[in-house]
Amino acid sequence: MSIIESYQNSIKRRRETITRLLNEKARESTKIANASKKIDSARSAISRTNNQTTIKNRLRDIERAEKDKSESYKKIASIDGKISKLEKEIANDEKRLNQEQMREQRRQLKKDADLQRKTQRQIDSVNRTLQLHENVQSNMQDQIEALKRLPEKITVLFLAANPKNTNSLRLDEEAREIQERIRKSEYRDTITFESRWAVRTGDIIEVINEVKPDIIHFSGHGNEYGDLVFENEYGASKTVTKEAMALTISTVSDKVRFMFFNACFSAEQAESIVEYIDAAIGMTDSIGDSAAVAFAAQFYSSIGYGKSIKTAFDQARANLMLEGINEEDTPELYVKLGLSADDIYLVRPEGIESSEEDKAIIEELLR
Repeated sequence: MSIIESYQNSIKRRRETITRLLNEKARESTKIANASKKIDSARSAISRTNNQTTIKNRLRDIERAEKDKSESYKKIASIDGKISKLEKEIANDEKRLNQEQMREQRRQLKKDADLQRKTQRQIDSVNRTLQLHENVQSNMQDQIEALKRLPEKITVLFLAANPKNTNSLRLDEEAREIQERIRKSEYRDTITFESRWAVRTGDIIEVINEVKPDIIHFSGHGNEYGDLVFENEYGASKTVTKEAMALTISTVSDKVRFMFFNACFSAEQAESIVEYIDAAIGMTDSIGDSAAVAFAAQFYSSIGYGKSIKTAFDQARANLMLEGINEEDTPELYVKLGLSADDIYLVRPEGIESSEEDKAIIEELLR
């Protein structure tokens, strides 16, 4: 079931519940009307008699009817409260549904544009091959070998910072959960996980040069201005702007393909960094510890099963919904202009062969 269908079903269920509650409210209103009639009837009977027994019985009838009315009014108040809550939940679901539909529309438009670009690239490739006939066989052989070549191991660099003057985060749990999910994945042997803790701003370039990662994962705090929070030499907060991070990554972008900013308000960092790397994930708002851990763990698990970045991102969002964590709209995926997240794989199955389509294209070009 898609995320859109999930929202639609949720709205439908809540509306059905409201209908049921309105029926209950109508029944209680009928009870109130009936009780009022009994009270009027009893009072009329009292006014027409001097018989003390009759008066006493009618007074008891009035007392019971008033009690029934009071109970019905309480039930109606409770029902109104439930309906109000459900209407708010429906409004929230409709907002998220609209956001998801718009996101899906943007994805479809981007996919259409990517298809056009892909077709044009194929045409350009044929034209270049015709113009450079002498080098065709050598170039095609290189392409065949590239398709058959096993993937090199990738390295994930986990950078953690939780300065003394900031709220404590479950960064160790996040790192442990990511490692555990990678370990259980199908292509775990292709992924190396390196972690660095209490990272200072002066450590960033040095550790990237040392580890030479394919993926950089930052876990920690971010502020509402889009800055990341690292540590200074005293363990206190020191912010890094998106401009500073982008400039830093531009010097190592030949190796780094992907960045994961698991910090509040980090979407601006992710959006600016894709000028230099294939893709990045950032948070459009604040994100809770549980959401950060659940989202990151599932993302790397999916990557470890050879999924594309797009599929891994969607599965991580779906995992938040499965866990009942209503923060699936907080993460955002950004991709370098001209690339498609559906086509970006960080881990590929070992021993993959050329697809039939790839073979047909190569054979045609080699003629």
